[in-house]
Amino acid sequence: MQADWFFDFVSPFSYLQWPQIRALKGRVDISPRPILFGALLDHLGTVGPAEMPAKRRFTYRMALWQAQQAGRTLRFPPTHPFNPVPALRLCIAAGTTPEAITAIFDWIWLEGRVADSVEALLPLADKLGIADVAAALSAAPVKQSLRDNYDLAVARRVFGVPSIVVGDEVFWGNDATPLFMAWLKDPGVLQTEEMQRVVALPITAQRAAIGTR
Repeated sequence: MQADWFFDFVSPFSYLQWPQIRALKGRVDISPRPILFGALLDHLGTVGPAEMPAKRRFTYRMALWQAQQAGRTLRFPPTHPFNPVPALRLCIAAGTTPEAITAIFDWIWLEGRVADSVEALLPLADKLGIADVAAALSAAPVKQSLRDNYDLAVARRVFGVPSIVVGDEVFWGNDATPLFMAWLKDPGVLQTEEMQRVVALPITAQRAAIGTR
């Protein structure tokens, strides 16, 4: 089975799901696809959870709670949200290997380091064997690969990160991992009568038409 895993280093939930993605090796042929979550939000005409104060507060606490439940260390970087483009390009420049993905995630979310500039990533890039970081991150093939991943995410109807995509099925979020595992074991879990009914429910009201009360 072939699957795509769309993620962004700005997402703590991507960091939390990554070990589970790696553990699927041998069962599922997963292609990691780093994408710019902000560009996806712009495409969808929406905002991210960190852009709504109340949701930001809840989301950060939920990420920490999920980490605690999984027995993982999670330390937020000094600022969040931050510009993840340098980290995304570094990942691609390093070959998007499992080792590179792990190293970048750990830099940001295990060690709580800054990752929003070439200068901030110099020590990490050196460990990944990239000497001229500025040149590597500005290389046309690296930029194109990031754009291609975004185009693929749009084509696959991805609406958030992290997302596992197999065929027409999108499993969004770290908390969707159990559903994905259940689906792997039995695809019929998404084919029950009620599952089929809810995806075809008619819409009888639109938010703009309702107005405010």
